[in-house]
Amino acid sequence: MVLTYGTDQMELTADQTPVLLLRGLLRESRHWLDFPALLSEKLQRPVLTLDLPGCGVLNQQRSATSVPALRQQLQHQWAERYPQYQGRPLHLVAISMGGMLALDWALDAPQQVKSLSMINSSSAGLSPFWHRLQMRNYLKVLLSVLAGPIQREELIWQMTVSSALQPEVLKQWQQWAIEHPVSRINALRQLWAASRFRSELRPLCPVFIVSGLADQLVSPLCSVALANQLNAPLLTHPTAGHDLPLDATQWLVSVIDQNLNEVYRQYNCA
Repeated sequence: MVLTYGTDQMELTADQTPVLLLRGLLRESRHWLDFPALLSEKLQRPVLTLDLPGCGVLNQQRSATSVPALRQQLQHQWAERYPQYQGRPLHLVAISMGGMLALDWALDAPQQVKSLSMINSSSAGLSPFWHRLQMRNYLKVLLSVLAGPIQREELIWQMTVSSALQPEVLKQWQQWAIEHPVSRINALRQLWAASRFRSELRPLCPVFIVSGLADQLVSPLCSVALANQLNAPLLTHPTAGHDLPLDATQWLVSVIDQNLNEVYRQYNCA
């Protein structure tokens, strides 16, 4: 599923560089819910999404087993699905493994990526494995790989959402998992890619690290380590969990807006 917001109402100009949203393990574009539309309305610029190979409408494709290979798959998909934006810069906003992919993208294409906002992400070498995947979730992660779509989404909700249960949203997740199931082999391939990701280089573009302090899946200390390594500001929400766009939607919209305003102030190039 590719979602596009804002392009019907505006003509892309120099100050309307598009924002590309990237999700993480076992998620698809629809899991952003209304965040892309709200962000596009706030920023007054196009907000676009892509599905990872193996997820969403690409669930029949084979997911790569490394972040650089997955990033290349996303770059090819970007070129195919959004030809009108080729040769133009973009801002990347990405969560969890999507943050790893976005960081790798910014390092690979420094002239293309104008800013990077990483949400609840991590890197090997900067954080131990028991921070990158908190030990309390090992059994749930294993069960989520083995389970059917209904139970899998219940387990993912337990690990990633800190706010009160929203039955209608969970039902949506379960319906999407039935419509576009992620195979066990693709789930394992993505887990393997994320577990091995390691980057200690800082991209040329401005970087912002965003963290939910109630994240039960990935320790918030991973965001601290990224912010220190990348010399980037760390913005935290006190009660949001791993799925920060769901737990604190309006707060995150405001944070991304502030981030891009900061890019404009520093570089006059947002």
